[in-house]
Amino acid sequence: MSVRLLPVVAVLAVALVAGPVAAGPGTSPSTTNGSATGPHIESVYPNPLADEDAGEYVLLDFPRSTNLSTWTLTDGETNVSLSNTTVSGRVAVTAEPNATRNATDASVLALDESVSLANAGDEVALVRDDRVVDETTYEDAPDAERWNRSADGWEWEPLGATAFAPVRTDAATATAFVLPDDPDVAVETIEVADHRVLLAGYTFSSERVARALKRAKQRGVRVRVLVDDAPVGGMSERQAAALNGLVAAGIPVDVVGGDWARYDYHHAKYAVVDDRALVTTENWKPSGVGGHSNRGWGAVVGGEAADTLAAVFRADDGWRDTVPWRAYRANHTFEPDGVANGTYPSNFEPKRVDVDGVQVLVAPDNAERALVARIDNATESVDVVQAAIGSRHQPFLEAAIRAARRGVRVRVLLSNAWYSADENEAMAEWINAQGKTGDLPLEAKVADPESTFEDVHAKGVVIDDDTAVVGSMNWNNNSARENREVAVVLEGEEAGEYYGRVFEADWTEDGGSGIDLGFDSPLPIGVLVAVVGVLVLGFVVARRIEFE
Repeated sequence: MSVRLLPVVAVLAVALVAGPVAAGPGTSPSTTNGSATGPHIESVYPNPLADEDAGEYVLLDFPRSTNLSTWTLTDGETNVSLSNTTVSGRVAVTAEPNATRNATDASVLALDESVSLANAGDEVALVRDDRVVDETTYEDAPDAERWNRSADGWEWEPLGATAFAPVRTDAATATAFVLPDDPDVAVETIEVADHRVLLAGYTFSSERVARALKRAKQRGVRVRVLVDDAPVGGMSERQAAALNGLVAAGIPVDVVGGDWARYDYHHAKYAVVDDRALVTTENWKPSGVGGHSNRGWGAVVGGEAADTLAAVFRADDGWRDTVPWRAYRANHTFEPDGVANGTYPSNFEPKRVDVDGVQVLVAPDNAERALVARIDNATESVDVVQAAIGSRHQPFLEAAIRAARRGVRVRVLLSNAWYSADENEAMAEWINAQGKTGDLPLEAKVADPESTFEDVHAKGVVIDDDTAVVGSMNWNNNSARENREVAVVLEGEEAGEYYGRVFEADWTEDGGSGIDLGFDSPLPIGVLVAVVGVLVLGFVVARRIEFE
């Protein structure tokens, strides 16, 4: 793409008018809830991934039918008259309509002169009869991103980015489970698929899940897989072999990323299986859903959540930043990797729980604001389990500290993984200092799992013992604002109680027990404790994790 050093907008033109417009006092269009309601600039696209920045445009919005004969665009130095035509709605003004049509779904207004917006930064104003109706200024245009008006002001947004709203469904039934305690839930969910499996992940190297997908394909189920193109540390040889096997079995596999990438990482971990959505904190690999290492949380949810995530999958798998696996592998090398093979007890059985409602959160579209609002509305408790926290000023952490200042009990459990242990110890120390200094009900610690799992990889929250958040989103700004992430919010006491018991066991480092006797015992408490101890011992010895 071309690089421009002069801070000048080369202006959109049908006919170039000599001399600058003597613009009147600047005015902004009227707004409602942060959105402009009158004629306005919707976005500016200065830096396409094309030679000479072909396809640059300014997106204008005219809510009512408007003749453009008295309208101009200006950068303060050069003025351009728009054509004598009548438009309505969103219109992309450009001199290269063919290239622009590939970059927007808005109507395209073709101009005679070249559209040229400086990559280094510029200002653009929409003018009518010498009066500025709307204007914006941007700096340092990133590749293939639009300078876009939003409810929070102007911000850069990748071309093709989605805008999913939080979707809440009514009462439903869910299966709550945790890892490494039960790695069978994910496989068993896929095994009963009848017509579709859409599996999205950051990485994929699970042989058990691969076999389940192949069997589904053989049954006539429509199966598709989508993974990230550049996971940290590189794509492994084991993953390449697994994806080769899927493609050989006739399963379409796409890889998302590259020059057109809308997100830093496709970090979501979910599967749409018929009319159910399986959402987990763990990767599709032995250490994750395989049950050989990590503490993770997961949920299988019925109802509209599946259709919501199917729409997310289609949006992520249907744009120019995805390529078929065969094309991707032809130009890449793969990294050797080890395979997790730990064995851990199953202290917590999966549990079918009734939920009052389910909310699907998607990052970067809506998850940050929705989760902050949930924490801000907490009245009794907030229990957080995270691999790490990005900074002391991370919005989720700030919301948790605000909750503690309202008297809400807040506990934060961080990962003991070797690659983050030192940073997590420092963060826990700082959080505890905030609690002590402010006399707040605020605590943090680094997990010490002993023999129950290897390290914490879960990303979960339990709020007021009646709401659980389960998904891929880490507590850092990159995850919430730059990655594709997915989480589900399970509303209801049964879900809150299940994940709350898991959190309590990991917090107190006693390993926990998923056994529910289901009756009121007449035995003295000492005898009952002894009986339960024997039952737990027998249960743990009898049931160990199945290897892949």
